[in-house]
Amino acid sequence: MAGQDTDLVLERLLRLRDRREPLVAQIASWVGSGIIEGRLEPGQDLNSVELSRRFDTSRTPVREALMLLEQEGLVEIQARRRPRVAAPTLADIRDIYQVRRQLLSMLAGLLVERATDDELAELRGQVEKMRELADDGDVDAYFWRHVQLQERMTEIVGNATLKQILDSLALRTLMLRHLSLTRPGRLAFSVDDQERLIQACEERDKDLASALIAGATVRALRAAEEQIEQDTASNRKPARRRRPRA
Repeated sequence: MAGQDTDLVLERLLRLRDRREPLVAQIASWVGSGIIEGRLEPGQDLNSVELSRRFDTSRTPVREALMLLEQEGLVEIQARRRPRVAAPTLADIRDIYQVRRQLLSMLAGLLVERATDDELAELRGQVEKMRELADDGDVDAYFWRHVQLQERMTEIVGNATLKQILDSLALRTLMLRHLSLTRPGRLAFSVDDQERLIQACEERDKDLASALIAGATVRALRAAEEQIEQDTASNRKPARRRRPRA
């Protein structure tokens, strides 16, 4: 299920359906998901020759795919150097989360105002599935379900401008959001946050819903900072712990 969720999200955010060359979309999806899920680490070189061999193609589709990911902030390409996975600074990360917190607070308030009872029941059903994944300690599957949950919220709210701005930040934040969930205990805290948010929406408490999602965003930022600082102190590149138990 995680693979299907990944493909759907990246296909939309990278506009892969618009690509005339299927290999470009395939390469961009593979590299993009690898960066987001931590298989490709910040600062790691992306060898075009190795990628062309992996996908049995020339280097042209590989270059196009990496340029596409560069536009979305996942890859860095500099003259006379190999492309590499982007490595945002802590200052960059804090700036991104500051903006994201405000946008999500707005989203939660609008959700309270505009969501029907049936739509909230749909969201609660998604959160119940997320609880099962959190109990299983499945970080990747939980993460992509969470991404889809927030995307569904933006669809229900129906504010095209808000959705466009959130989408513009999405790929820059996915790697960080996944990183935050790898901290011990974070899955359980995260799904608790989602359940409280849905309850506040069902009770039509706009201020509480906005405060809850803002608080959850701050906690996610702190978890990402802690993991990055721990990795830095260990004298290694930022890396992800794979699938800890919640």
